[in-house]
Amino acid sequence: MSLLINDECINCDVCEPECPNGAISQGDEIYEIDPNLCTECVGHFDEPQCIEVCPVDCILKDPDNEESEDGLMKKYELLQSA
Repeated sequence: MSLLINDECINCDVCEPECPNGAISQGDEIYEIDPNLCTECVGHFDEPQCIEVCPVDCILKDPDNEESEDGLMKKYELLQSA
């Protein structure tokens, strides 16, 4: 499952540089996470780094993009080989 930034985001800019996959970018109003790039940091870290640094806890699991741990690892491997 990729992650999602909700509308409680305060645009503090701390999550974007922490993403090892470059999945986080500034959207029209708040930061957004590209579900095609988000691996929840599987392959890089034990915990999603954006969640670790977010001061307002606005990053949640995206119910529209459910993925297994194996699926996230396969995505990680594909991203590394690209």
